[in-house]
Amino acid sequence: MYKKIVCYLLGAVLTGTFVSCEKDNFDNQPLTETDPGIFAPKAFDIANILDTYGHIQSYAFTGQWGPYNLHDPSIIKDGDWYYCFSTDVAYGQKIKPGIMVRRSKDLVEWEFRGWAYDGLPKQAVNYITSVKSDYIPNEGVWAPYILKVGNEFRLYYSVASNGFRVSAIGLLTSTSLEGPWVEKGLAIQSKTEGPGTNAIDPSVVVTPQGEHYLYYGSAWDGLFVVKLDPTTGLPIQKGDLGNLVVRRGKTNGVYNGNLEAPEIIYNADLKKYFLFVSYDWIDTKYNVRVFRSDSPVGPFLDWNGERADLAADHADQIVLGPYAFKGHAGWQGTAHCSVFKNEKGDYFMATQGRPAVDRFFMDMHLRKMFWSDNGWPMVSPERYAAVAQDPITKEEIVGEYEQIIHGYVRVPGYAEAQTNPNINYAVSTNPKLEANGTIFGDAANTWAFDSKNNSLELRWAGGLFVDKFKVSRERDWEKGVKSTLVMTGYNGGGLGIWLKKIK
Repeated sequence: MYKKIVCYLLGAVLTGTFVSCEKDNFDNQPLTETDPGIFAPKAFDIANILDTYGHIQSYAFTGQWGPYNLHDPSIIKDGDWYYCFSTDVAYGQKIKPGIMVRRSKDLVEWEFRGWAYDGLPKQAVNYITSVKSDYIPNEGVWAPYILKVGNEFRLYYSVASNGFRVSAIGLLTSTSLEGPWVEKGLAIQSKTEGPGTNAIDPSVVVTPQGEHYLYYGSAWDGLFVVKLDPTTGLPIQKGDLGNLVVRRGKTNGVYNGNLEAPEIIYNADLKKYFLFVSYDWIDTKYNVRVFRSDSPVGPFLDWNGERADLAADHADQIVLGPYAFKGHAGWQGTAHCSVFKNEKGDYFMATQGRPAVDRFFMDMHLRKMFWSDNGWPMVSPERYAAVAQDPITKEEIVGEYEQIIHGYVRVPGYAEAQTNPNINYAVSTNPKLEANGTIFGDAANTWAFDSKNNSLELRWAGGLFVDKFKVSRERDWEKGVKSTLVMTGYNGGGLGIWLKKIK
């Protein structure tokens, strides 16, 4: 055993990454009593959160995974703890199935707790093999969704297979977020033939009237909504596949990329339902869009008022997409979101983020969410770091900023076509907000700051074009600065724009 530990450590020293002399598996882990501290959780330091984590990729290091190996999160708070359930993934490892679980008290330091369930839920596996005996379920459990109903926690999950659209969304229940979890039935079952869509990626909303709706689906047939029985958490009508609420368009007969991962919330202040969806391929162009409606069953509308269930690509209003500030290679695959609210009424969005230097690493990205003056959600340019939100003055706004504009390049097709993440890089010339209220010292371009609402307006060409932002303080992750000003907003056409102060 000691020889194996030396081999692991030597590989790490020589290559700067984690390598092993023996193939890693669940029954053959590099454990040792000679130096148990190798694998134990380390004292938290935000500066030690890295983009890549090859040095701790082995399952022996799960105690140090924290924000690493995170895909398709779903977050809920219970007592002092936020719990995050997510898809079974692991960089460079054979997947261990069972729904990953981690928790945090501050949304910054995360503790990996293990797996909620041992293996693949049997009801979903039995359904898949009943469709065709040689269909094989995927290795892991996908896209869990967690909510609490009364004293019961409900954990929805997806199990897909090698059969086209042969998938199932099931329900696990427990009286504790720590489990044990019990199978309670299948909510949605899909197959190759017939109506409906792929039974993956569940999300649930509870209306003010106490009605429950489940949203699900994927690329080929769009996203659907089905009404649930609040008592059971399963569809009121057994076998109900629901109704179509979101579609994508085609170019020359080819779908314009993936569509999946619905996340639904109700904003009581705005009295609207917001449906977040993910476009494009998971490890390259993956990006978050949003639609809204006065009703949980739609119609959901885009920025321009177009119905989301039309066979079109809708407004290019990217809430979060591939990006890179200066001095950093950037992030891609930044989608499949969880949106939630804390007891103070603050909204947050969590997603995966894949570093451009190696797109197969999967890190937790969690951001503060803001609401535009015209009622659309937007997220911070930087990941949440619990930075103190001291009052912001007009004088602080003066300075130089990096700027990212969330443009979009439409590339029809899926993985084989979407190999370019089309990262939105910071523009070459940094905007400068001068003390006299001008931008770049040009009297035709001006800025105005409302300190009461932390709102900033940039007016270009004498007000012909107006960009509106919310300003906050956040960590500059690229430069390792503990606090700087960041701004998130939209222009008049719904194009997302970020600013980060650097001087």
